[in-house]
Amino acid sequence: MSRIATFALFLLLAFPLFQVQSSSPASQSSSLAAESTLSKDLVYANRILYDQGVLDAFGHVSVRDEKNPAHFFLSRSIAPGLVTTRDILEYDREGSPVDAQGRAVYIERFIHAAIYRARPDVKAIVHSHSPSLIAFSVTGTSLRPVYHLSSFLGAGTPIFDIRNAGGMTDMLIRDNHLGDALAKVLADKPVALMRGHGSVVVGSSIQQAVYRIIYTDVNARLQMDAARLGTITFLSPEEAAKAAANLEVQVPRAWELWKSRIGKID
Repeated sequence: MSRIATFALFLLLAFPLFQVQSSSPASQSSSLAAESTLSKDLVYANRILYDQGVLDAFGHVSVRDEKNPAHFFLSRSIAPGLVTTRDILEYDREGSPVDAQGRAVYIERFIHAAIYRARPDVKAIVHSHSPSLIAFSVTGTSLRPVYHLSSFLGAGTPIFDIRNAGGMTDMLIRDNHLGDALAKVLADKPVALMRGHGSVVVGSSIQQAVYRIIYTDVNARLQMDAARLGTITFLSPEEAAKAAANLEVQVPRAWELWKSRIGKID
């Protein structure tokens, strides 16, 4: 074989190999960038909910892993207002940290694990202890939408009583048995109240879950105020459904405003 033919054969064999190898770093870079964005959004969610008074030293937010839907991301055990990207940990479908590196984790991570297992549509979850919502959880008063920005509540807000699943407990969701019981009560709803404890709110994105918990809290306070003034005219089921459908495109507006109050994160 001539030198020219040999060189041509070398190029033919080497060029496809070069293409495959050179495309791999780009794919990895794209994947890492997506994960970085998700982590930052999770940090923003924690900070926003602290800034809005929905979370205090307690409560937590999680997001489903886009690359591995059986896993999710959640901060190490720390006050939401202090969360940074360095605090974000990965958890498996049972709620166990993949690599905590000795860091403490939230006791109630099983809330998140159980709901992700039961609800493939859920991409983010917020667990809060909002006082206004606890008032509804202990009285059995139905939390219903009083205005269009909380119209998603028209789907219903069931109340989870831990005694039905665990008897006498310390009120915390400490294992998957209790987590599964909570997920069952939540069913296909966006919100469930937890008697004497707080609430869980889910969404198809971090932004939607944050929006929902903030306006669930606002609605609770409005409903209590309205009840003191007289009979409440709630949104009808049809009104709630139509308004809720329209809210989806409004969420980014609120999210960007809330983010602007937080500033840069690390």
